[in-house]
Amino acid sequence: MKISQVYDFLNNLSPFSLQESWDNSGLLIGDFNQDVKKIVLSIDVDEALVDSMEENSLLITHHPLIFGGLKQLEFSKYPANLIKKMVQKNISNIAMHTNFDQTHLNDYVATKVLGYKISHKDGFVAYLEVNEDFDSFAKKVSCVFSLPFAKCVKSSDFVKRAALVTGSGCSLLKSIDADCFLTGDIKYHDAMEAASINISLIDIGHFESERFFAEILSLHLKNLGLEAIISSSKNPFTYI
Repeated sequence: MKISQVYDFLNNLSPFSLQESWDNSGLLIGDFNQDVKKIVLSIDVDEALVDSMEENSLLITHHPLIFGGLKQLEFSKYPANLIKKMVQKNISNIAMHTNFDQTHLNDYVATKVLGYKISHKDGFVAYLEVNEDFDSFAKKVSCVFSLPFAKCVKSSDFVKRAALVTGSGCSLLKSIDADCFLTGDIKYHDAMEAASINISLIDIGHFESERFFAEILSLHLKNLGLEAIISSSKNPFTYI
């Protein structure tokens, strides 16, 4: 099967046209006419993964390896060091980022991981009817995402409705219509803003909330008759 056929399947599954203007999803490295021998799924590209992959493979990632504009390829620096190895091994790369967030990832995390029904969606945001004590809810959330602790802004003792955005979603904070917002990469000033507008926050981690990408996509690739290897992606952060 050629990369173009896999790409068309992925585009029908989660249209690349849905990606945000700042995103860089799609075919980043490779040739649409190249034949695919093996497919590997991963949230990110790292050196250990590239070293372990066979030549002439297709790597489908959640996060784009090439994100901003590249003005030069200095092979001792990221991401050029990884791109060089991938080109040498003829490893292609397709990224499915904000388009997949909207069509699959947020829904899966809300329903399959957290176990709540989605009352409605607004773009990236999935709204959940919770109706639980905040402390109990926060502990449940941290347990589900295997977090060492629950990093929170507690603006009220009860959560009636929660909003969920996997990855990094605090840029949407002003538009959230809920008692509690679950997202990753929460910064100090995000916490200050949330407290001032009476919205609770629970940091669900960037990696921790998006690590289900490969698991979700592998189920759909089986419908194409393709077996995909799920990479054991590692969180770049260590909790001590």
